[in-house]
Amino acid sequence: MQFKTTALEGVIECYPTKFEDERGFFFESYNQKLFEANGVPGNFVQDNHSWSKPGVVRGLHFQYDPFAQGKLVRVITGKVIDVVVDIRRNSPTFGQHAKFELDSNVGNMLFVPAGFAHGFVALEETVFLYKCTEYWHKASESGIIYNDPDLGIDWGVENPIVSSKDLVLPSFKDLK
Repeated sequence: MQFKTTALEGVIECYPTKFEDERGFFFESYNQKLFEANGVPGNFVQDNHSWSKPGVVRGLHFQYDPFAQGKLVRVITGKVIDVVVDIRRNSPTFGQHAKFELDSNVGNMLFVPAGFAHGFVALEETVFLYKCTEYWHKASESGIIYNDPDLGIDWGVENPIVSSKDLVLPSFKDLK
């Protein structure tokens, strides 16, 4: 497994070592000791699983403290552009975002620590898995509208499919 730090402190790209032959492939997708040794906390308490059609945008979601979630995310089938936004007010990268291509053929993953809004756009039919460091807590959930002009995120799709719930998320500047 290779772990790569990013320009956003705490966000870590994870690339498994894949073993392929005529039967298919095998890779270790999670090893708590290895992940913890490379900056990814091992206290995951909840797994979430979603399926999305091409062009679906999910996000940008987060939970407020004390229920803020770190997420280890990966694509089981398909491909996405994964987006993270730093919402840590005291961070030197507050308000900045980064994009990562997660591809089931590569098997790469992304650790998104608490203090980031997270979302993705499905580039093809996609099954997505999230390992979360905190339980879902309805009263603490929030987000940022995906097309916020202050963030200027290029999702790479012309007519995104967005839930009615995500279409009414607040702007970045209106976060409490």
